[in-house]
Amino acid sequence: MTKTARRFGNWLYAWLLLPAALVVGGWQGWAWWSWVSAPVMMSSATDQPPEIEIEVSPGTGSQQIGNDLQTAGVIRSSTAWRIWYQILRLQDKQGEFKSGTYTLSPTESLPAIAKKIWQGSVAQTSYTIPEGWSRKQMAEYLEAQGFFPASEFMQASSQIPRDKFPWLPEGLPHLEGFLYPDTYQLSKDGVTAEKVVEQMLAQFQALAIPVYEAKKGQTQLSFSDWVKLSSIVEKEAVIPPERPIIAGVFIERLRRGMNLETDPTVEYGLGIRQTADQPLTLTQVRTPNPYNTYMNPGLPPTAIASPGIASLKATLDPQKTDYLFFVARYDGSHVFSKTYEEHDNAATAIRQQRDGAKDGAKPTPNKS
Repeated sequence: MTKTARRFGNWLYAWLLLPAALVVGGWQGWAWWSWVSAPVMMSSATDQPPEIEIEVSPGTGSQQIGNDLQTAGVIRSSTAWRIWYQILRLQDKQGEFKSGTYTLSPTESLPAIAKKIWQGSVAQTSYTIPEGWSRKQMAEYLEAQGFFPASEFMQASSQIPRDKFPWLPEGLPHLEGFLYPDTYQLSKDGVTAEKVVEQMLAQFQALAIPVYEAKKGQTQLSFSDWVKLSSIVEKEAVIPPERPIIAGVFIERLRRGMNLETDPTVEYGLGIRQTADQPLTLTQVRTPNPYNTYMNPGLPPTAIASPGIASLKATLDPQKTDYLFFVARYDGSHVFSKTYEEHDNAATAIRQQRDGAKDGAKPTPNKS
């Protein structure tokens, strides 16, 4: 074979091998990329996937973030992280990894983790405020959750941010009644008393105000009085069907110029909570304070708790009734009466029933 023919043969052989080499190299590259970008740990149907909190400080470079993630065992390769960073930059030239605290898992892929930090999907925490809680109860709960001291929440909820929420009534001493009860999510980096208060006011604005606006022309209650009365209904009502009846009783008493005579206002004013075994005493009911609706006519100076949407609606759409009194049974329901004599008899029967049950006697059924 001549030298020229040998050279041609070598050249032809190389070109024939090139596609195979590209295929093998591409397959190896793809295999490497698939491995490094895959989750470090596969999730199990039975085990809870592990979670790791990673703090990305302001100004931390992308490669340092990758190194930290690899050290923490969340990703396999900081080199692959650098490659993915360049891909993100091509897709979003103005974007960047964002600082904050992130909850990440080795069961997540590298692209998924990178997307979280690129979008700033920081770790979240939640808190739940039940209907009927006062701001003091909220403060104690939030402190117990480890968010901040109760005193900080009491201070924050004593500020009236009418610049952000101009619908708040003027002259409020605090935000009792306007801190909407709900379950909330907050960034772990942003849990402050002020932020919590603002979040709850925003929820009241979104969910409660439209309820009042829809019925404003059909009620005699001002916006402020609506919240006050709704908070009392919230504290008195336990069984949902009774909410409109209880609201109707209070509306009728106000219409007739009668005192509301409701225990929760006395409890709020004295900072106490009665129980079935320790009801309010006559001395407590006769203790003067601005919230004592046995002694003071009309509504109390402020709301006494945070009403939920059911009580807010019931107060605007009360059941028209001749009932003027009600007394609680010990199962959450009430006995409603039209006269004080009927009411007194019902209260006596309920008290005797409870005393008999405590003494081991068979309770006598109530007649409402």
